[in-house]
Amino acid sequence: MKRAGGRRGVAVKGMRTAIALVVVVLLWLAGLFVFANRVIESTPAVEPDQPADAIVVLTGASDMRLKEGMRLLDHRKGQRLFISGVNQKVTRSELQDVTEGSRRLYECCVDLGYEAENTVGNAREIADWARGHDFYTLIVVTSDYHMPRSLLELKADMPDAKLVPYPVPSPDLDTRKWWKSPKGTRTLVVEYNKYLAILARDMILSISRAFGDKGKGHDVKAGSEDSAAADAVSASAKTAAGYAS
Repeated sequence: MKRAGGRRGVAVKGMRTAIALVVVVLLWLAGLFVFANRVIESTPAVEPDQPADAIVVLTGASDMRLKEGMRLLDHRKGQRLFISGVNQKVTRSELQDVTEGSRRLYECCVDLGYEAENTVGNAREIADWARGHDFYTLIVVTSDYHMPRSLLELKADMPDAKLVPYPVPSPDLDTRKWWKSPKGTRTLVVEYNKYLAILARDMILSISRAFGDKGKGHDVKAGSEDSAAADAVSASAKTAAGYAS
């Protein structure tokens, strides 16, 4: 009898674990579709009504980011344009050709940042540049799928700044049919997992600070991509992705 009861207990625990996993996967999937819909609905971007202090571009795979940033500057939507994360092998002149903007405007009003190697670095580089110019209202230009995470990172470094998103579509990624292409699925899933990791990390830091754990808060910056909390959340998200596939 005891042995039978023990088996039933193990079975019940196994069933509860399976149900919990199913719930986690369903929640993860629901969040993914909400995230994807947010990306889809973000483009075409709305032209800013009022000029900002400056325009900032986070570099990436698409040159459209650079071209749109330069176009906004040409339309006087900001006093200056800052391009963050420029490849150190790219010269200023070469980048000017990519922007397709006027040389006069480029030479007078465009600054380049060569230090950033990822989105966290972009946020730090942009924050340092903006503070140095006393700019607190920024139009943020990056790819549509990259915008949600970029805003989180920038807000972590510039909590008092006003950020105006200007997402641009990715030429080689049809976000409206992302589930039909392996590349589109992979891009959205990876970006969604990174977004979840940052949300979790910032939440942990907020709770930590609320309980007066300020010492540990200096070790892990909100939005940093190398914290232990990010690893844990990313791992769980990848597990969920495995179930989804």
